Amino acid sequence: MAPKTLAKKIVRIAYAKKAEEIVLLDLKRITSMADYFVICSAGSDVHAKVIADAVLDGLHDGKYVSHVEGLEAARWILIDCFGVVVHIFRPEARDFYSLEKLWGDAPREEFPDGIE
Repeated sequence: MAPKTLAKKIVRIAYAKKAEEIVLLDLKRITSMADYFVICSAGSDVHAKVIADAVLDGLHDGKYVSHVEGLEAARWILIDCFGVVVHIFRPEARDFYSLEKLWGDAPREEFPDGIE
């Protein structure tokens, strides 16, 4: 699956699980670390785990997943999907790490009303 297609699929999954403030950063021209970041917030630790589990389940039982970190603490869950990295934050962690500011030069898409 192409990285952009994978990123959009992840956005759909996160939105379906009521993730908040979903942002897609296009990093292709900025870094070789990843093509895209999907960043979202969760209302609670349990909510963050629900979103992460849905992403993992939706990606064919890990077929597109390289690595997962943060599931236990759930303040910041990172799912490495090769060309796409998913960041599921609790709001205070998202504010603290400010990935959108750190990667401020990256083109971004926001999804307040979901994705087609």
